[in-house]
Amino acid sequence: MITNPQTRTNVHEIADGIYRINTPVDLPDGQAFSFNQYLLVDDQPLLFHTGPRRMFPLVHEAVGAVMPVEHLRYVGLSHFEADECGSLDLWLAAAPEASPVCGRIAAMVSVVSDVVDRAPRALADGEQLSLGRHTVQWYDTPHVPHGWDCGLMMEASTNTFLCGDLFTQPGRGEQALTEGDILGPSEAFRQPMDYFAHAPQTSATLLRLSQLKPTTLACMHGSAWRGNGGMLLRHLEETVTAKGSQP
Repeated sequence: MITNPQTRTNVHEIADGIYRINTPVDLPDGQAFSFNQYLLVDDQPLLFHTGPRRMFPLVHEAVGAVMPVEHLRYVGLSHFEADECGSLDLWLAAAPEASPVCGRIAAMVSVVSDVVDRAPRALADGEQLSLGRHTVQWYDTPHVPHGWDCGLMMEASTNTFLCGDLFTQPGRGEQALTEGDILGPSEAFRQPMDYFAHAPQTSATLLRLSQLKPTTLACMHGSAWRGNGGMLLRHLEETVTAKGSQP
């Protein structure tokens, strides 16, 4: 469903009750790119990633095409970055009963301390949050792929991994959900301007995430993916941590 014909912002259901909101853009160098947010529609709906501040009208319009925006109860972010939470204050104004959701580090150093006045729901590593039919579980992933405060979410009933900046793909993300190769394109995109922190625990973190065995990967940039997510995460670990893979 196209929600804005000018920007081609679109919404597609990638798993039961989980909607991908996609806005294609052109980067300054002319390369095509895309920003995704994920809306979990439930008794207590959650939006994961806000998009940059200037994208708020487009994402607001897209959420409104699926459900009343004011019914949002949670606005989640993986880590403090413009495309994760640049419009967080605008979302909290549009949904007066919503709370930010993030990890404890982000709550301590960013969300509580300076960015918004509304107290966040700070999730500990492994903590679950029930939305109704859906339950999300938080995993601390410091510096994976980047940011001390980084963390990611797994939705239990659909085996959907809200994997943030992992598997970032170039292009407009025209295909909402693919079973094709996303590791190759994402690694080709990563190599010239590597955004992984390559922390001491990177390998262990990616292997831990692979044990979740997701069947849908909700990528923040590019297409969402369906298949053996545990195997794909192990392949990502092998590629990222291989000798000579760092620039």
